[in-house]
Amino acid sequence: MSLRSRITAPEESAGGAEDGHLVATYRAKLLEEIDLAEMSSLAAAERRARLERVLGHLISREGPVLSTLERAQLIRRVVDEALGLGILEPLLEDASITEIMVNGPDQIFVERGGRVERLPLRFGSHEQLMQTIERIVSTVNRRVDEANPMVDARLPSGERVNVIIPPLALSGATLTIRRFPRAFTLQEMITVGSLDEQMLFLLSGLVQARFNIIVSGATGTGKTTLLNALSGFIPDDQRIITIEDSAELQLQQSHVIRLESRPANVEGKGRITIRDLVRNSLRMRPDRIVVGEVRGGESLDMLQAMSTGHDGSLATVHANSAEDALMRLQTLASMSEVNVPFEALHDQINSAVDIIVQLTRHPDGSRRVTEIVCLESHGRDAYRIVSLVRFDALPPAADGRVHGRFQYFPLPRRLAERLYLAGQPVPQAFGVAADDHQLYMREAR
Repeated sequence: MSLRSRITAPEESAGGAEDGHLVATYRAKLLEEIDLAEMSSLAAAERRARLERVLGHLISREGPVLSTLERAQLIRRVVDEALGLGILEPLLEDASITEIMVNGPDQIFVERGGRVERLPLRFGSHEQLMQTIERIVSTVNRRVDEANPMVDARLPSGERVNVIIPPLALSGATLTIRRFPRAFTLQEMITVGSLDEQMLFLLSGLVQARFNIIVSGATGTGKTTLLNALSGFIPDDQRIITIEDSAELQLQQSHVIRLESRPANVEGKGRITIRDLVRNSLRMRPDRIVVGEVRGGESLDMLQAMSTGHDGSLATVHANSAEDALMRLQTLASMSEVNVPFEALHDQINSAVDIIVQLTRHPDGSRRVTEIVCLESHGRDAYRIVSLVRFDALPPAADGRVHGRFQYFPLPRRLAERLYLAGQPVPQAFGVAADDHQLYMREAR
């Protein structure tokens, strides 16, 4: 049964406001009938089953007269209001939805398959939306009010939640829920066209040969998904430390330590930043450090770790191109309280970063690796990047889909030699550049 047939939107239901009043009435009656102390001792599934049973008896005893479908919808909505997140509950159960966006009580959008659509659902009032938000943030011991109008948190079930309320949000309380991404393998990403077999061979070799890799892309391009897939090539006998704002990575190796930053409490104390965690991880004897996203002064610590013995580290950065990723890393590193000249940061990045994998989200919603580059500059030289793979996109087809082809380039000799010394083959589609002149001609294009 589809989502829209499982729940009747208020504006589509025959009763409209009357329908919302019916839900509120039976929710109040339900709370009068149950023993809250007893309910708290039950598991979630048992609690829902008990509420549905009690509510079914109430409706049978007191009315109204409803069809089987209407009765099921009413029970569902009342129990969702009493126990879950109201009209958002079915959305969280729909595996095809990757993001839920509530823009005030009257507008609810979701993202499916990379496309955003508006649903014919709404909250009964601003107060009802605020009750739902308060229920969400209370599960992570946070509160939202005029003194704390913004909350960014991760639910126990893994979803990432952002809340911003009036007076900061002019259109009403705004709630954004990003679903916990399923761990995709690179083989699965090949199936959906995000990359191809030759790129899988290359990326596998780069990870196993301990190249430092930065995954770059705009919001929603799949950086975390790709980072998770790349981490699957790290040998199982290595000690891996993951560092994230909201824990999303799902590494399968046996020796993984997961660290997550912590915001300040309501008194403004107790904040633990990504930078704190990166610094601490260096004292934990890591073989690999994986940072979910660098977005501040921790970039400097990450670069220093990459260039001082922690080879094979992985991180993501928010940028629209490989060139932008380098400049953003330099800007972020300069945000550290350590006053490092830009020239020294340039040197640090040239020393630390080996590979940048650029992701792009196309107009049709597809997410694709659009470029893989290596950094060939040294010391304080100007950044010099060399393309290894590039996606040449064609104009959208009649069906709106974006097609194109991946173009491969010979690998620089230094990169190929490092793969060879690590026992990793050079994928046949690439080959090795004859000399630096060949690379120069490629860059000049």
